[in-house]
Amino acid sequence: MPTYPAPDGTRLAYRYLGEGDGAPVVCVPGGPADSRYLGDLGGLSGHRRLAVLDLRGTGGSAVPDDPASYRCDRLVDDIEALRVHLGLDRIDLLGHSAGANIATQYAARHPHRLRRLALIGPGTRAVGLDITGETRRQVARLREGEPWFPAAFAALEAITEGTGTDWDAISPFFYGRWDATARQHHADSRPANPEAVERFGAEGAFDPPATRAALAGVMAPVLLLTGEFDLNSPPGTAAGLAELLPDARLAVQPGAGHYPWLDDPYRFTAVAADFLGRP
Repeated sequence: MPTYPAPDGTRLAYRYLGEGDGAPVVCVPGGPADSRYLGDLGGLSGHRRLAVLDLRGTGGSAVPDDPASYRCDRLVDDIEALRVHLGLDRIDLLGHSAGANIATQYAARHPHRLRRLALIGPGTRAVGLDITGETRRQVARLREGEPWFPAAFAALEAITEGTGTDWDAISPFFYGRWDATARQHHADSRPANPEAVERFGAEGAFDPPATRAALAGVMAPVLLLTGEFDLNSPPGTAAGLAELLPDARLAVQPGAGHYPWLDDPYRFTAVAADFLGRP
């Protein structure tokens, strides 16, 4: 894997996927987890070359000397360092889940370095959009016909009410189909660095009022794509994020959960590739 130095000297790794010499789409995973869970984003690498980053302390990237550098706002500097390393004046940036919080803060801090921004199943902590328990229940109830629903919904209720912590039990809600492929993906995508996860949202990681104000000046086109069944990033919440950006559009993928490229790769790549266009 190619590597580059972060501003603090931490060696960070990324993978190239796809052919061609055009400028890649810089892809930021969630978790923080090994970026391999993104795969090739449902075949998006057949349309655009991808530079898929392993966040510090995950995958092929080194563990930093300073654990405080796992904080979301500080990870923005790692994205900017990758842009410089790749020799790009502006970048097409894609962030998934928690990685969308990093990408959103990058857009707020470096709007002139952004060509296009795609936020997939976006986390919204960076802009202070909270998801209520009732919102999650409404999304979850769309799956009432599934055989796993009663046990998963009971676990969701317990977590929402603060009386349970069985996160594995609600895993089916994050996939459009809870089949063998989804089960394997869930097992393979677990974060392996608990400290990186714990410190990601540490105090000071987010300044929603400042980020909201800065996003009003982002002129780059933005795509917000989320799944109809996405319990983590419900369509209504993604729509709220879209309203904060001058040139944003929302795409809700039918029948998809938090990993829309896995649930329907053809539909996902059709929308994402059309938005990202040519390098």
